[in-house]
Amino acid sequence: MTRSEAAGKVMIALDKPDADAALRLASVLQGAGCWMKVGMELFYAAGPSVVRELKNRGFRVFLDLKMHDIPNTVRGGARSIARMGADLFNVHAAGGLAMMRAAAEGVREAVQAGDVAAAPLIIAVTQLTSTSRTVLNEEIGIAGSVEDAVVRYARLARQAGLHGVVASPLEVRAVKAACGGDFLTVTPGIRPAGAALNDQARVMTPREALAEGTDYMVIGRPVTAAANPRAAFESILKELTEA
Repeated sequence: MTRSEAAGKVMIALDKPDADAALRLASVLQGAGCWMKVGMELFYAAGPSVVRELKNRGFRVFLDLKMHDIPNTVRGGARSIARMGADLFNVHAAGGLAMMRAAAEGVREAVQAGDVAAAPLIIAVTQLTSTSRTVLNEEIGIAGSVEDAVVRYARLARQAGLHGVVASPLEVRAVKAACGGDFLTVTPGIRPAGAALNDQARVMTPREALAEGTDYMVIGRPVTAAANPRAAFESILKELTEA
């Protein structure tokens, strides 16, 4: 794998409290070839302008808002996100088939209206990487293993016409087996060897996730909280290119 191929698999989680902090970090990674993930903390503080600014700087943007609402509301939200210029966004698979289909319909409406040059990809959140089997069974109220729940939601997302799912790297092989090799997997819970697990329960190193066949890996604090974020990012690319 080349350096540029490896960089294109990495999504840096810009979990910053405001646009200034996020864009300072983005400047450090300018030209690195990675994606930027804008999550709830940053989006709720800075709004659509931060997505547009990242796009102006040449980054591909994953807007991670995990929409979960009635179908009509999600349709409208998806239409707005498409107009915003995000390259990829997500909904919660737990919202059901009609809701996920509504997200795809919202994007199609934006495209048909001529509001966007290219339709963003849509993926569905299956189970958070902080979810253990105990949490799944005893708190969320879903029986069975985490992998079973992830695969069930992945199949539903495929049926809804979405492009892939968010899942931990531990479920990538099962998702690909159930939904096909072209069905995208975006995997948080990536921690370089020796990095703190923080609030993640189901994790792998970048090299391990690559070996499992993931398409994209979301990496946050091991890069964003590093004393030298660019050096931390380059270290991850070295691990991937040598895999």
